[in-house]
Amino acid sequence: MKKEMRKFEKLLNPDFSASSVREEDEEDEEQSQVSEAVMRIMLHVLRKMNQPDLANTLQTRLISVSQQQLKSRLKQKFQKISEGVSNQGNSTLLNEIYTELYITEGGIGNINNEHEVRWIETSLSRGRETQETPIKCNDIFRSLPGQDKPIRMVLTKGVAGIGKTASVHKFVLDWAEGKANQDVHFIFPLPFRDLNLMKEKKMSLMELLCCFFTELKPIEYNDYKTIFIFDGLDEWRLPLDFQNNEILWDVTKSASVDVLLTNLIKGNLLPSALIWITARPAATNQIPAEFVDRVTEVHGFRNPQKAEYFLRKIKDHNLANRIVRHIQSTRSLYIMCHIPVFCWISATVLEKMLGEAKSAEIPKTLTQMFAHLLIVQTKLKTQKYDGKCEVDLEQARKSILSLGKLAFQQLERGNLVFYEEDLKQCDIDVREASMYSGVCTQIFKEEFGLNLDKVYSFVHLSVQEFFAALFKFLSFARENKKSSMTGFLKREVDRSLQSENGHLDLFLRFLLGLSLKSNQTLLREFFTMTRSSQDPCEIIEYIKSKIRENPSPEKSINLFHCLNELNDQSLVQEVQTYLNSRGTHRLSGVKLSPAQWSALVFVLLNSAEDLDKFELRQYELSEECLLRLQPVIKACRKVDLKGCNLTDHICSALASALSSISSSVRKLDLSDNNLQVSGAQLLSAGLKSPHCKLEILKLCNCSIRKEGCAALVSALISNPSHLRELSLNSNKLGNSSVELLSKLLEDPHCKLEKLQLYDCSIGEEGCAALALSLISNPSHLRELNLNKNESGDSGVKLLSDLLKDQHCKLEKLQLDDNRIGEKYFAVLVSSLISNPSHLRELSVSWNKPGDSGVRLLSDLLKDSNCKLEKLQLECCSIGEEGCAALALALTSNPSHLRELNLNYNEPGGLGVKHLSDLLRDSRCKLEKLKLECSGIGKENCAALVSSLISNPSHLREFNLSWNKPGDSGVELLSDLLKNQHCKLEKLKLYDCSIGEEGCAALALALISNPSHLRELNLNNNEPGDSGVKPIADLLKDPHCKLEKLQLDDCSIGEEGFAALVSGLISNPSHIRELNLNSSKPVYSGVNLLCDLLRDQRCKLKKLQLECCGFGEEGCASLALALKSNPSHLRELNLNYNEPGDAGVKLLSILLMNPHCKLEKLELSHCSITESSCAVLRSALSSNPSHLRELNLNYNQNIPH
Repeated sequence: MKKEMRKFEKLLNPDFSASSVREEDEEDEEQSQVSEAVMRIMLHVLRKMNQPDLANTLQTRLISVSQQQLKSRLKQKFQKISEGVSNQGNSTLLNEIYTELYITEGGIGNINNEHEVRWIETSLSRGRETQETPIKCNDIFRSLPGQDKPIRMVLTKGVAGIGKTASVHKFVLDWAEGKANQDVHFIFPLPFRDLNLMKEKKMSLMELLCCFFTELKPIEYNDYKTIFIFDGLDEWRLPLDFQNNEILWDVTKSASVDVLLTNLIKGNLLPSALIWITARPAATNQIPAEFVDRVTEVHGFRNPQKAEYFLRKIKDHNLANRIVRHIQSTRSLYIMCHIPVFCWISATVLEKMLGEAKSAEIPKTLTQMFAHLLIVQTKLKTQKYDGKCEVDLEQARKSILSLGKLAFQQLERGNLVFYEEDLKQCDIDVREASMYSGVCTQIFKEEFGLNLDKVYSFVHLSVQEFFAALFKFLSFARENKKSSMTGFLKREVDRSLQSENGHLDLFLRFLLGLSLKSNQTLLREFFTMTRSSQDPCEIIEYIKSKIRENPSPEKSINLFHCLNELNDQSLVQEVQTYLNSRGTHRLSGVKLSPAQWSALVFVLLNSAEDLDKFELRQYELSEECLLRLQPVIKACRKVDLKGCNLTDHICSALASALSSISSSVRKLDLSDNNLQVSGAQLLSAGLKSPHCKLEILKLCNCSIRKEGCAALVSALISNPSHLRELSLNSNKLGNSSVELLSKLLEDPHCKLEKLQLYDCSIGEEGCAALALSLISNPSHLRELNLNKNESGDSGVKLLSDLLKDQHCKLEKLQLDDNRIGEKYFAVLVSSLISNPSHLRELSVSWNKPGDSGVRLLSDLLKDSNCKLEKLQLECCSIGEEGCAALALALTSNPSHLRELNLNYNEPGGLGVKHLSDLLRDSRCKLEKLKLECSGIGKENCAALVSSLISNPSHLREFNLSWNKPGDSGVELLSDLLKNQHCKLEKLKLYDCSIGEEGCAALALALISNPSHLRELNLNNNEPGDSGVKPIADLLKDPHCKLEKLQLDDCSIGEEGFAALVSGLISNPSHIRELNLNSSKPVYSGVNLLCDLLRDQRCKLKKLQLECCGFGEEGCASLALALKSNPSHLRELNLNYNEPGDAGVKLLSILLMNPHCKLEKLELSHCSITESSCAVLRSALSSNPSHLRELNLNYNQNIPH
């Protein structure tokens, strides 16, 4: 009794340690049951004595003891992992081998019945990282930010071998080792494969738990945080009848296991318990969505994790890196390595083969890899197994055939897990199953389930399919000696093509691979073929004929994989060779056969290159091209179809791609297409699909009006939770359409963050409706663009009410050109003053706030809670007083603003003075200052420059265009540019009355500090030849990184032109845009320019040569120069020149060049004749895919 009292004292002591009590119990095991009974009596007595605190303390301490016992048991069970088989003594510590898996939160458990390997090849093969939220294994029950509903039930899906069970083991082990989820009291892992062994029994939930965890004591588990983990729903062999099963509320009442499960999942039994179920995708529909709080998906290994796995698995890192390089070089193997089990298979085979001094040919196909796996694991010839003798070949043959029969029969039934009765059906003596597992080490697994009952499986579905194919092939070869092997294979090809979900895809690949003599040679130790191998040419041609019949893209892709297993690459090489010879993926003017289109899809999907973005113009601007490449579109995250002349047929195909369960498309840009009503309605069919996860939709300038907008909005309302950005700029939506759009915005499931409605003909009513809808659901929108609309008084007032709302988190508001006057500008600013902390960018250019409105804005800017970074006030009628107030306000809170646009205002002397004070402030971090056309002369320029010299390190862009600083002002500016702390990247001085001296001073300053400037605009000044020569010296400097140089109308003659081009020739690799309009190069200058353009280091994209006196000979030379280096130039302006017929002809030859990427060609006022126009037309017909704009205005007799 004294001993028990001491134990009670320990249990109720604040310094209680569960381990000490457990150790004491272990020392006296005979007394443990008696002790526990006594403690439970004491618990009852304390409650009767009305001592709830002591009773609760004792209860908690009793739980702690039980918890420690459970943790110890689970730690012992899960701390080691056997990647292939659990009873061969070759296990590894889980923490040593575990590689973090990519798990995401995704959707509502959509069902994909495709073959899992097909799904991997069409979805995971791109290595895409989805926008679904990544979740760490230990966090699956934790709510994400913005998720209020507690998570009780989690359903995790993933293909076979992707890492679901490993994730469960890691979750349990980390809890048992005290590393994670320590707020959880109990975790009970109950694999479905073990529950199958109890399907005929009836018991209570508590009795079920005691069967698995014999050390458990009766506890009120509903009072504690408990997790039940049911791993492998796809292995469960009874239905889960949620509608008709008996309802249970009592955990002590007996029922069948499936009834216990449905009641536990529904929350009738232990409603506070958390549930985690894992399943292959096709099995997830067994759990009704109403009971699932979160669906997660295990995507396996991303590319970096594949390499990490091999480095963890193989201690010799040189060997591991060789294996990684080989896997990467063989695309079909690399794709399969998304599956961790396949990584293990590859490591097992390649470590053995590459580790030997002399080795057979390294596997490059799946059939070769699995054949070698069989060889390695059966320990043929000199290979020993733990010191045992060689494997008995005859016994090995018998074992493999028996396992093949089992694999084939269970594959047709869809089973991955087998029990004693399954083995008996294949004439496998259960007593011999252990021997089979020993012969085929780590291929066929024998595991101990509940009460040491045995459970059997292949290590992965693909291994089962290989054995099934081997059995089928050998059976035919032995039993059908008079039948044609080719005929047999043709029938199997046809049977596979008849399968809608591709469940025979991998089986067929293995079957065809095994028909090759080279693979039969690999397995000759096991099986000697009783007939000679047939020439594979006939079956290869048969598969090609099936490809020419144009089956579905998925079936075509599998047929190409079949050709790969037969070592035939001819169709792929046809397309690959052609694409490589073109140097680009464009297919302009090429007529591909259906088989070649299929080959192109196969090549692109299996390319090692990133296919994150699809741009139709990279291939061919045609309906056929888009329809043929639809599988590629589905595999891409971003699809860009801007200006592609989309037809209704294409819109229908896009809708199909968006609604596909395997669609990866998250960003779709259809801008600049004439969709109209029919296109919008067809597209909407895809947007409303629950499989559509589109996050960014751009439909700018698509001729969408009320009916089209109604269709789009209706679709988005039915599937609102994914879209984050919607751009409808430059569509004539009008008020009625925006009122429809408002219904989407007020939906609580709508999480839209960016809404672009520039120039949408929205008036006062539409803006008011928009604002009201956002007021009802304000917390998600971060960016709103209403530029160039007419919000009106009531619209601005309601927008102001939205901005006042403390739930409004708007960061960017654009209201340019909305006719906002002083009164309602004040209302707008007042609302921002009441909720200033979120806004980062405000654009109210081209409105009329006047000085009084700007003074109110200044109150906002003074507020220390205001974090505004960009302020756009172009053309806002701001005078001296307003600019002064603005600058003073910013001086009091200067540290956040990064961009200030005061173009087309009148700051005057006072405004400039206070702006200068702001710029001088060391806390000011302004990076962009725009003061175009602001009446700034020499004195004001001096004030600004002086302040910038004292604080020069932040400014990156300075625009003084259309002011009058003159040479003296620019000479002062040069002092800033010389400063080594000055990091200016863009300097715009358009029409600033700069002459020779000013230009020379500017260039000399930049020569002393040349490495930062990227853009210099001196258009419409008067430097002359002598003024640009110092600029030429700057361009020669290897430290000069200038990318954009604009010298339009700068009085540049022959000498200056030659000097500039010579400077670029000596340092050509940085310049991307060159404007020399209205220069006079003469012949020497033209020749030098051609030398520059021919230079392969030259990457010029835009060349402006308007009104440069180019004649026929000069234009011809220019075209010839560009022909030798055509792939970079995107824009060429030759307006107001005289190319003549010869010049146009050579320009046409340039346009015909497949490497030419010219998008804009201007030939206005060029005296081009009708015959020259015909030559241009012919050239563009042969290579139409890049040119977007051709200007032939004001030429002679040009037909319209």
